[in-house]
This record gives sequence, structure tokens and C-alpha cells, in this order.
Amino acid sequence: MENRVDAMGSILLLGLLIGMKHAVEADHVAAVASLAGRNQSLRGALRMGLAWGLGHTVALFAVGAVVLSLDTVLPERIALILEFGVGIMLVWLGLDVIRRLIKARIHFHAHQHVDGTKHFHAHSHANEGAQNRLRHEHEHRRAITLRALAVGLMHGMAGSAALILLTLGEIDSLWMALAYMALFGLGSMLGMAALSIIIAVPLQRMAKHLTWAHSSLNAMVGMVTIGIGAWVMYSAGVVDGLLYG
Repeated sequence: MENRVDAMGSILLLGLLIGMKHAVEADHVAAVASLAGRNQSLRGALRMGLAWGLGHTVALFAVGAVVLSLDTVLPERIALILEFGVGIMLVWLGLDVIRRLIKARIHFHAHQHVDGTKHFHAHSHANEGAQNRLRHEHEHRRAITLRALAVGLMHGMAGSAALILLTLGEIDSLWMALAYMALFGLGSMLGMAALSIIIAVPLQRMAKHLTWAHSSLNAMVGMVTIGIGAWVMYSAGVVDGLLYG
């Protein structure tokens, strides 16, 4: 009996740790990096990461609970469709990063003070005026959190197939399987929150002091996110045969 309890505890702890590791997979990092660039505060980045993790956990738990309770598996074609959808979403997120950079119209020009001091000055024409700034801040409080939640939901649905297969193969109790998924989801929330802050800190510092580096890094994030999304679509659609099935 004691050995069984220890084994159950080990499995649940493993679920938490695997969930944290799951948060730093390439497609997750790309999605969070593309969203983190929209936040100008660590608090906003943390809120965004938790929203992503919550959406991921809700979708994962909902799909997993249904499949496990029916004692079946998620059809392979549905899993591929969800994975392809993640690829489309990543491409869209990457394009949105590029669009925001173009919209910001950040440029450098020489600036001269009254005392004759000259220096180069980074300037953006986006969100000028108090009313636009307030609207921009309001967007960060609502739209970005909702977007992160939606992205997490999509990732959670796409990732449910692999987790359910692992759970079915290792755990023979429905309640243990549900507890495993819940801890897996908690681990992914913690991992994503930490990842969001890790990404947001350098972006925030560069936004204040190195505008050119901030813009360059965001452009790279956008292009990498598009590339990962295109690869996910290719893998699900061509390699795994979704588009030819």
C-alpha cells in the first residue's frame, strides 16, 4: 500500500514537472514571445503568461476528461487538424508583430536642444496624444489577456492528444489521470508565467534605452514565430498527411 502511494505521488509530481517543461516547447515560446512584446510592464507580462497557461489548462483538462471518461482516444485526424490550427495561429501572431512594428513607425533623427546640445533621438508617431495613450493602455489590460487566453486554449486542444495517450498508458485510475492532468496544467501555468517574465524583462529594458535593439528583436521574434508556424503547418499537413488524407 505504501509503495502504491509513493508511486502515485511520483506520477503526480512528474505531471507537474512535465507541465513546466511543456511550457518551454518551441511553439509555446514563439507564441509567448510574440505576445510579450505587447506588454510594457512585468505585471502585464505575468498576467499574459497566466492567461495563456489558464487557457491551455482548461482546454487540456476538458478534452482529456471527456476522452478518458469515454475510455477512447482522440482521433488522429482531429489531432492533426488542431496542430495545423496552431501553425496558422503562430503565423498570424508573427505577422501581427511585424504589422505592429510597421505601424509604430519608429525612426531616428538628430535632435538639438536650446543650449545647442545635439543627439540622436528615437521617435514613434504611434499612440500620440493623451487619449490615444489611454486607449492603448486599455487595450493592454483587456485585449492582450483575452488573446493570450485564446492562444492557450488552442495550444491546449492541440496538445491534448499526446498527453492523453501518455496518461492512458501509465495510469489505470480515472481520478489519478484527472489529477495528473490538473497538475500538468498547473505546471504549464507556472512555467509560462516564468517564461513571460524572462522574455519581458529584456524587452522592457530595451524599449526604454535601446529602441533600435527592441525593434530588431521584435522583428526577429515575428519572423521566427512565422517560421515555426509554417513548420508546424508543414509537419501536420504534409509530413503527417493531413492535406492528403
